Amino acid sequence: MTTHTQLPPGQRFFTNLDRICASARLVVDRPKNSRHPRAPQAVYPVDYGYLDGTTGGDGEGVDVFRGSAEGAGVVGVFLTADPNKRDVEVKVLLDCTGDEIERVRHLLDDVLEIGGLLVLRQDSQAA
Repeated sequence: MTTHTQLPPGQRFFTNLDRICASARLVVDRPKNSRHPRAPQAVYPVDYGYLDGTTGGDGEGVDVFRGSAEGAGVVGVFLTADPNKRDVEVKVLLDCTGDEIERVRHLLDDVLEIGGLLVLRQDSQAA
């Protein structure tokens, strides 16, 4: 007989995301305070890049915002929908503080206008 352990909602998602992040190299192609290549009014509040060897919603590597809380791990994700690119993506929040998450939200919602539905990890201290 197989028994299944009941996990809190979303825990398996974040556990799987931890494994993906731990096994892939983060390539930072837009360091903190750099400008977006197609929207110069947009300045990245934290490092931004992708996980090498992974595939996100746009067919490229999984997007990651990396903050300053080294060792915090995956604290949440933003779900975005870009009508201009006609894509939906998951953007990982790695090592981000609550203030950094708010600054990323501002970038996504108010500056780039692609929305940003925040899903925080239940056991995260970032909130």
